[in-house]
Amino acid sequence: MTRGRRFGVPECASLAVLLIAAAAVLAPQLLAPGDPLAVHPADAFAPPSFAHPFGTDESGRDVATRVVHGAAASLGIGLAATGIGIGIGALLGFAAGLGPRPVDAALGRLFEVLFALPTLVMSLLFIAVLGSGPTASILAIGLATIPGYARLLRSRVRGVAGSGYVEWARLDDVSPGRVFVRHVAPNALWPLVSAATLGVGQAIVWVSALGFLGLGTEPPAPEWGAMLNAGRVYLTSAWWMTVGPGLALVLTAAALTVIGRRLADGKDLT
Repeated sequence: MTRGRRFGVPECASLAVLLIAAAAVLAPQLLAPGDPLAVHPADAFAPPSFAHPFGTDESGRDVATRVVHGAAASLGIGLAATGIGIGIGALLGFAAGLGPRPVDAALGRLFEVLFALPTLVMSLLFIAVLGSGPTASILAIGLATIPGYARLLRSRVRGVAGSGYVEWARLDDVSPGRVFVRHVAPNALWPLVSAATLGVGQAIVWVSALGFLGLGTEPPAPEWGAMLNAGRVYLTSAWWMTVGPGLALVLTAAALTVIGRRLADGKDLT
């Protein structure tokens, strides 16, 4: 792998955003020690201030605290859903890329049909069957993203399996298992690293979309999509209720996109 340029300002800023997001998921009390569910009616609709950087909502709850504590739901569901999509997609991709021609043809047609459906539409279909809630959101988004990952890996596997170095390994009587472990799997799975990084950012957006529609984490639990839904009613009078979670969502998704595109270049990150 060739050495690429060092991180620029966009990559460094993206890493900083992701580190803050990780801290919000793993130790939210360090960033926002307050209770995200604490209600203070007397402080309702307080504008942004030093005490409340993102203001307060209709119940007097600190929006910044809820944004920080809501990262666990939004990012956690997105990561879990991406894990399901990549895990099952990798199995199907390897089965299609290395399997007999009839298996490859059947799975290829299936991938094309499912890939033609928008992910959010497929998620809503799964939600209709599984019901709403965080677990249903994880399964719905994870299952909906399987075709994209499987299709990507199938194409990569077929290219690697027909490459010159794999053919030489076979001519040297290297066992099929050894060829797979040493040559096919490492070279075929690398594109999934960047795809997974981009996929997490997309999954977070879809999680928030389901939360905005009332199909994800149920209020009053903090979750960015649900907070956006709650703030839309007061958009003209208490705009800060929407800016807080919206800013967190946009920055996190953009940071993951920047890092994912850098990984897709196939260059070192140093």
